[in-house]
Amino acid sequence: MSDDLKTELAVVRGEIDAIDAQLLDLLNRRARCAQKVGEIKAAHGDAGFIYRPEREAQVLRRVQEMNQGPLPSESVTWFFREVMSACLSLEKPLGVAFLGPLGTFSESAATKHFGHAARLSPQGSIDDVFREVEAGHADFAVVPVENSTEGAIGRTLDLLMSSPLKVCGEVVLRIHQHLLSKEPSLDAIGKVYSHAQSLAQCHEWLNRSLPNAQRIPVGSNAQAAQLAAAEPGAAALAGEAASQRYDLPMLVSNVEDEPNNTTRFIVLGRQESGASGRDKTSLIMSAPNRTGSLCELLVPLSEAGVSMTRLESRPARHTLWEYVFYVDIEGHKDEPVVAKALAELAGRAAYLKVLGSYPVAVY
Repeated sequence: MSDDLKTELAVVRGEIDAIDAQLLDLLNRRARCAQKVGEIKAAHGDAGFIYRPEREAQVLRRVQEMNQGPLPSESVTWFFREVMSACLSLEKPLGVAFLGPLGTFSESAATKHFGHAARLSPQGSIDDVFREVEAGHADFAVVPVENSTEGAIGRTLDLLMSSPLKVCGEVVLRIHQHLLSKEPSLDAIGKVYSHAQSLAQCHEWLNRSLPNAQRIPVGSNAQAAQLAAAEPGAAALAGEAASQRYDLPMLVSNVEDEPNNTTRFIVLGRQESGASGRDKTSLIMSAPNRTGSLCELLVPLSEAGVSMTRLESRPARHTLWEYVFYVDIEGHKDEPVVAKALAELAGRAAYLKVLGSYPVAVY
C-alpha cells in the first residue's frame, strides 16, 4: 500500500471515527429525551401504555421522507426501529408473543416491528399467542392474517371473533422459502417437513424437484427445521432464521412458487392506536340472510367515499350456511367520515365488531 493511499484512507477513517462519536452522543441524547417523555407522562398520571404505534409510524415516515441516500429507506427504517426499541426498553422491554418456536417467520415479523430489544415469547399455537396477551403475560401478539399466495389464515380470523384484543398494527414480510437439509443433494432427500402453508407456497417447485419425497405438515417451519436437522434423508422448508438457529444448511434457496410471496401479520394488544395520518380500520360484520344484504352493507362505505381494501368471508361457526365478513377500510375509526360510515353500518349489519384502527405498515 502506497503512502499516498494510506494518507487518504487515514483522513476518511478519521472522519468516520468522528462521526461515530457524534452518533453515539446523539443516540444517548435521544434516549434521555425518551426517558423524559416517560417521566412527564407519569407525572401527569398517564403512565399506562409506553408504546404508541401511531407515534412510531409518524417518526418512520418522516425519516423516510428526509432520507436523501445513499442508504435505502428500508435500511434507514430498520435502524430507527432499533433505536426506538432500545429507547423503549430503558423504561420497560415490551413482551411480544408469537407463533414459535424460535426461527419462524412470525419471529422475524415480531423482530421487524418491535426491534431486538423486545422480550420475545414463542408460543405453541396461534391460540396460545392470543391467550398470552389476554392473560397479561405479554404486551402484544404478532400473528399471521393473510398470505399473498395462499390467502387468509383461518385460525387467526376465527379467534378475532371472540378475542377482546385490539388490532393496533400490521407487519408486511416478504417470505423467502429455502430447502434446508444436511444432505449434500436433492437425490438423498425422502421427506420434506414444513408448515402446511409453506408446503402449499412451494407446491410446484416440490413437484418438479422432489416429486417422490414425502411431504409432512407440522406446526411451524422452525419445528420442521428441528426435525430435519435430527433425521437423515430429511429436509425442511423454512426461512433463513431457521437455517441459522438450527445450523441447517440451505441446500436450495428461494424455492417459493411466487417470487413476490408476502405474508401480512397483525399486531394485537389491549390498547387502542391513535390516528397517525395514514391508517386502516379492520372490522367483522355479518349480513341478514336475504338477497342483496351484503350490497346494502357496503353502501355506507361507498357513499362516504371510504375505500375498502379487503373483503374476506368465513363461515359463521354457530349457524350452518351463514357467513361473516372480514373487512379492511382506509382511514381511522375516529376520523369523522369513517365514524359516520361505521355508525350507519352498525344500523344495517346483523353483527358488527370493529377490531381496531392502526397505522399502515411502514417498510
